Amino acid sequence: MAGALESRARARFAALIERDPVPLDEAVLAIAEEEYPDLDVEEVLVRLDRLGERVRARAPGERAASTLSAVRQVLVEEEGLRGNERDYHDPRNSFLNEALERKVGNPITLSVAWMEVARRAGLRLDGVGFPGHFLAKYVSPGGIEIFVDAFHGGELLSADECVARYRARTGGRDLDRRYLEAVAPRQILARTLHNLRRIYLDRKDDVRAYWVLDRILMLTPGQLEALRDRGLVAARLGGAAAATRDLEAYLARSPSASDAGEVRRVLAGMRGKRPLVN
Repeated sequence: MAGALESRARARFAALIERDPVPLDEAVLAIAEEEYPDLDVEEVLVRLDRLGERVRARAPGERAASTLSAVRQVLVEEEGLRGNERDYHDPRNSFLNEALERKVGNPITLSVAWMEVARRAGLRLDGVGFPGHFLAKYVSPGGIEIFVDAFHGGELLSADECVARYRARTGGRDLDRRYLEAVAPRQILARTLHNLRRIYLDRKDDVRAYWVLDRILMLTPGQLEALRDRGLVAARLGGAAAATRDLEAYLARSPSASDAGEVRRVLAGMRGKRPLVN
């Protein structure tokens, strides 16, 4: 198991998240590369470049409104990118290469596509970690915010409309306006990985869950829940040494956790087994 972690995709991801700022396009493709070892990352980046060139051709000026309209024309009307409502939890929705190829994705992946194509066309869009969804937004020099719902065809929303939709969905609860603030690439990567973690754990796909949890811990080493889960997944995969290392570290940092007893029982089951990995 330890040797399996030393993949080209893992090494690329580790190098990319050390950069400041983290190059979002390359980093999301490094996540995808673990699932698709033969992925031609450069080819996907060139594809994004060409999409950006098409946007520029349709909006040659520097007006944000015309560029946003051109991004929508290219990505939605011409390319057909849309939210995968029929199979929302398909893990392929989380991979940018798949979204561009299959023309469907989840809110984060589609927002990243909008952000990266807009950037290549000279317009900055930021990600917004909206609760239960994900958006992109443009902020004008005067501070006016325009939110883009890439999952729903690039619909443009004001901040007040975002709040109203949240209230309608939650039975009138108020939205903490901090959820409308821009998030950094590292936060976008973390949310992408947490989505995949949930999907793979729900599907009991421990092999994939393990590498996703490993990436989460590379990105946020202090994530105790991810540390515990990686140890539990390693135990199920038969990796006694890896499981013991993670679960003992989890208990050392959180000895009074509500699940400490269960973790100790798993550890007890690991003792005496011949380690398969180290």
